[in-house]
Amino acid sequence: MKTPHHLDLTRRHFLKSSATAAAATTLAGLEISRFAHAAGSDVLKVGLIGCGGRNTGAGAQALRADPGARLVAMGDIFLERIHNARRAITAELARDGKADQVQVKDDHCFTGFDSYRHVIAASDVVLIANAAKFHPFHAHAALAAGRHVFVEKPHGIDPYGIRQLQQAENLAWEKQLCLVSGLQSRYHTGYAETVQRIHDGEIGEVIALEENFLRAPYGITERKPGLTELEWQCSTQYHFTWLSGDDVPQSLVHNLDRSRWVLHEGVPLKCHGLGGRSSMTGPQYGNVFDHHSVIYEMEGGVRIYAFCRTTTGCYDEASSLVLGSKGKASLLNCRIWGEKNWRWQGHCDPYQREHDLLFAAIRSGRPINNGDYMVRSTLTTIMGQISCYTGQQITWEEINASDFAYPPRPEECRDGMEAPVQPGPDGAYPVCIPGQTRLI
Repeated sequence: MKTPHHLDLTRRHFLKSSATAAAATTLAGLEISRFAHAAGSDVLKVGLIGCGGRNTGAGAQALRADPGARLVAMGDIFLERIHNARRAITAELARDGKADQVQVKDDHCFTGFDSYRHVIAASDVVLIANAAKFHPFHAHAALAAGRHVFVEKPHGIDPYGIRQLQQAENLAWEKQLCLVSGLQSRYHTGYAETVQRIHDGEIGEVIALEENFLRAPYGITERKPGLTELEWQCSTQYHFTWLSGDDVPQSLVHNLDRSRWVLHEGVPLKCHGLGGRSSMTGPQYGNVFDHHSVIYEMEGGVRIYAFCRTTTGCYDEASSLVLGSKGKASLLNCRIWGEKNWRWQGHCDPYQREHDLLFAAIRSGRPINNGDYMVRSTLTTIMGQISCYTGQQITWEEINASDFAYPPRPEECRDGMEAPVQPGPDGAYPVCIPGQTRLI
């Protein structure tokens, strides 16, 4: 397969891929019964790459989705995390009398940066929820090996990673394998109906969107004695840009994916952002910002106003609000105010549903490929993050053409390497300075 110098993410590409995009946007409305099969008639071996809280949950959801699924391999930087996740998943499944679906022996608990190789080799279905830096790299490796893949958000942290992700998407199409995204909003039936009603004109023409993800920081942990600098950073990965990409990709990717969904999968023409560190500045907060705001200009003049903050003691809000010429909508509340008010009354667990549909698709031989919106929604967040870091306006063409990567590249990471970010004499880590930092 040829690797293009830049990503083929132009607006012309969207017209060519409109059928794929349309299929993706209607995914949440599909009934699982369409994928009827003799569930559990054959064993599907499941492996986890990353054993933190998110993949612990995903592992249990995957096993619930298919009685023939067996968890057989687990990989993480830290053995303690593997053991904790194995116990938690076993306990969760035991509540339903299904603890025997956890079949991970000690010799299939793999540690280190190359643990992903062993998990892939042992599995039919690979669930990826480790540091976001590695999501596209590990997804590509699993698909190249012929494995079905579920990968958590964000699906990359820099343009280099998005190129790997697009190659992974292409591999999934070529090999007819599933590539399912952890952007679970697409699997929420209530969100899907709300978006469809917006598309049907129930709030008129969309004028603007407001996206909020305001909360306290991700879990703050004390540094355990004996950890190397590299191990410490990996143990608190959300607070280091080279591992997590910071909060616009980490958090606002959900919001901006929903905005793009509302706007018929459009991509920004350009964006400008503001961000920095106000109070979360101690060494335990690494080198990420604690607040960001990004304004995206879309075709037709529509703007997305996107805000995220990870600061304690402040007002919190998680919302996706759509303002129209004849009304407004709240996606997270599945509610519309307009000429005719409406509110969805159903229930949906999108985290479970994405696994239900994944395993049903594997059984039916009709693969799901979410790569189209995985690539574009994630790249949208990356351009916003880079705008906040640099203080510069970033265009879609610029981010599309860039090959920037936060060093080291994922394939270059090794056990025992020197951490790429080092603390200063006061223990604090260097951060980007808007107006001075240059990244692309």
